[in-house]
Amino acid sequence: MPRTPLLTDLTARARTTAHTRARTSPCPCGATTLTDRPDGTVVRHEDTVAKAHAPHTDPTHLTARLTTAARLPGILLPPLDPTPLHLHDRLVTCWPYGTPVDPEDPDAAPWEAAATLLAHLHRTPPPTPLPPMRGPLKAVRAITRLREAGPHPAAAPVLHAWTRLPAWARAESPQPDTTTLCHGDLHLGQLVRHPATDGPWLLIDVDDLGVGVPAWDLARPAAWYACGLLPPHEWTRFLTAYRAAGGPAVP
Repeated sequence: MPRTPLLTDLTARARTTAHTRARTSPCPCGATTLTDRPDGTVVRHEDTVAKAHAPHTDPTHLTARLTTAARLPGILLPPLDPTPLHLHDRLVTCWPYGTPVDPEDPDAAPWEAAATLLAHLHRTPPPTPLPPMRGPLKAVRAITRLREAGPHPAAAPVLHAWTRLPAWARAESPQPDTTTLCHGDLHLGQLVRHPATDGPWLLIDVDDLGVGVPAWDLARPAAWYACGLLPPHEWTRFLTAYRAAGGPAVP
């Protein structure tokens, strides 16, 4: 696949930032494209990750989310700079590299760490004014794509379940909680160890961060458990750790 101007320049940005931090010259390392999708492109160069956020990302909202991450370093991975850059009409941020969860070793999944971080996030007052958590808006877009794809036997139960959700979860009304800090898109791909390899686990990806109903952040692992993708003992580990850390979403 040919490299786009965005990917080329994002790689250059990651390289420049990495070697400004490490002051290494000449460059002995290569760059790795971690993700290249229409809604986000991520490039790693040595110990630095550069991310081009989705088109039309609100710069004020993103800056607020970056500021929050910078002020909660024990919960969220802090950005290298809380002010996004502009590159090819996209907002770009730079981050330290962290070691992600190994998808080939499901038995080592850090369920307790994920739940504890989530509980701490939910219990922490937002350090700066934030927009609403974006999870429901993204869910609406997913349901719209499902409907536009045409009839499918597996779609009917999903669409039926969608109608049973409260209006706020379908982004049809404001969220009833406007004070609780939420991640908005929790899954195991949103955790990394920093410093890399053996540092503590931290949450990443602040694109959906905001205030809202904390139960939303538990919904994905709960759904996995409900449909049999997540074994009962792993769901129990997650829920027990969340409750032990005082998470407010579950009594």
